[in-house]
Amino acid sequence: MSRILVTGGSGFVGSHCLLQLLAAGHEVRTTVRNLARRDDVLAMLKQGGAADPGAMLTFFAADLEKDAGWAEAVEGCDYVLHVASPFPATVPKDENELIVPAREGALRVLRAARDAGVKRVVLTSSYAAVGYGIPARATPYTEEDWTNPDHPSVPPYVKSKTLAERAAWDFIAKEGGGLELSVINPVAIYGQVLAPDYSTSVVLVQRLMDGALPGSPQVWFGIVDVRDVADLHIRALFHPAAKGERFIATAGDFISIPEIARILRAELGPAAAKVPTRVLPNLMVRLVALFDPAARTLLAELGKKKNGSNAKARKLLGWTPRSNEESLVATAKSLIDLKLLKP
Repeated sequence: MSRILVTGGSGFVGSHCLLQLLAAGHEVRTTVRNLARRDDVLAMLKQGGAADPGAMLTFFAADLEKDAGWAEAVEGCDYVLHVASPFPATVPKDENELIVPAREGALRVLRAARDAGVKRVVLTSSYAAVGYGIPARATPYTEEDWTNPDHPSVPPYVKSKTLAERAAWDFIAKEGGGLELSVINPVAIYGQVLAPDYSTSVVLVQRLMDGALPGSPQVWFGIVDVRDVADLHIRALFHPAAKGERFIATAGDFISIPEIARILRAELGPAAAKVPTRVLPNLMVRLVALFDPAARTLLAELGKKKNGSNAKARKLLGWTPRSNEESLVATAKSLIDLKLLKP
């Protein structure tokens, strides 16, 4: 069994990585910005089925924007899952509020891992670093593709993930020493929610289930279950073929928000009674975006059909993800179970 550090253990992906590593018997460490979050993390792990998560889990305080704490957190570790990264629900006025902590945080973790003699770091990047700001095409985007962060249509979050991943690969090439790097590029992450502080991507299902949206905009994106994202991280941690590789994590073909609404209504019946049936015309979304910042973030992708391939993760790492339907239903049911939807 290995000693493994998971950064950002209080997050959606981080908590599921902790669950799977603990279940496998590893000695696990995690970082949180404030140790006051310890009890919250333990409660999330119990919600996820861990009987005694505190027995093999150690907490360290470390912030992506500060040097303090990282050397202590990685000391004696064999591997690191660097999952922590900012993903706000609203667009900041200054894009550097996202770019700086994402890029500098990744470099802090990589330096600390290199200096501590860690074997491999698996970095959570995003599909945001793959398929944006580049010409549309009918064939799926793959790991060979890179987002153009200088394209005017690329929003701050997408730019931050691209620049952070680029910086990580550059560091390994120039300063990494013997440290190995693998990167996971997930699409929108859904699945079992463990706490009220859930990820930004889950907000879409929450708003659909609450009836907070007048209809569904015609935007396409990929879906992947958080349990499968955690599984892919762990496969990349140990598999020899993952060294120096990036892997798109998507369950399958990308789907539209109207399709997501249809799945929720079909699979959940009366529980999804508030999910809108109306498809919003693109013109209406553009008009709403004049006044609504959240709608404005959709404009660059409105009406654009795109796709991404998971063939590499399946072939090299034997990864088999859940279906879109299973992930979406698990999301909605966990929101219901935790009473996070409006009555």
